[in-house]
Amino acid sequence: MTSAEQSARTYLNPQSRVIAAFVVVYLVWGSTYLAISYAVETIPPFIMVGMRFLVSGVVLYVWSQWRGQPKPTTPEWRDAFVTGLLLCCGNGAVAWAEQRVPSGLAALLVAIVPLWMVVVDWIRPHGIRPRASVTAGLAVGLIGLYVLIGPNAGHGDVDGLAAIVLVVASLSWATGSVYNRYGARPASASMSTGMQMMAGGLVLVLVGAVRGEPAALQLTHISFASWMGWLYLVTFGSIVGFTAYVYLLRTVSPAKVSTYAYVNPVVAVFLGWAIAGEPVTTRTLAAAAIILAGVAMITISQNKAV
Repeated sequence: MTSAEQSARTYLNPQSRVIAAFVVVYLVWGSTYLAISYAVETIPPFIMVGMRFLVSGVVLYVWSQWRGQPKPTTPEWRDAFVTGLLLCCGNGAVAWAEQRVPSGLAALLVAIVPLWMVVVDWIRPHGIRPRASVTAGLAVGLIGLYVLIGPNAGHGDVDGLAAIVLVVASLSWATGSVYNRYGARPASASMSTGMQMMAGGLVLVLVGAVRGEPAALQLTHISFASWMGWLYLVTFGSIVGFTAYVYLLRTVSPAKVSTYAYVNPVVAVFLGWAIAGEPVTTRTLAAAAIILAGVAMITISQNKAV
């Protein structure tokens, strides 16, 4: 067997694909919080995220069609719209909130996604009742959330409205993730991702238009850092990252996929501190440890149940 054939076999190895997808979701998505913070410095948030997903979605959809993937059915378009709306609007909310809070703090608040996934998967029709250990992990995570944004958190440094928006964003993301697993979708992960991005991106652009963001958008005033942040979000954060995430959702258990939620914040907090000079307080570290402990309890318990 030639080296080229060996490389091809390695690329086609499902286990190698899963490992590569986890690396992307762990590290690349952890860095997107910092990219968002730079992008929204001079680009209105909903227009920024909406155009990010529209461009990425069109690229993925056209590429999937070029590869000969069958055209999506009406039920697949319907469920892609619902999933895309939930996932992309969650990202739009994060972009808006990062105008008011550091990227590392935003990542910590979004880290409660697995907690919401437990709740959403429970209350959906024919849902799965969580085990006692999962419920305990949920309680621990909520305690960590209270430590992070509760009364006197950071002596007023934490923007209350932004914190609420981020919690709602994490709920939207969790709901979209659960819906995506059970809804109708194409066999191709890239096709499915492209459809969801186009649907969610279109809604976000419309939201931005209603908020008057086009009038505030001046291309000549967009900084180099914002352009680079947006391009990074389109290529790595969306095209590469979302495709890897959707691939994992349909390949491994939700519990294993959700482990990204306690890797991303660590990456985000470190990059925010090292590159953007974001402060990291003792209270933030304590809250992060409690939240991530709760997420780990849920993940470990669900993995044992699989």
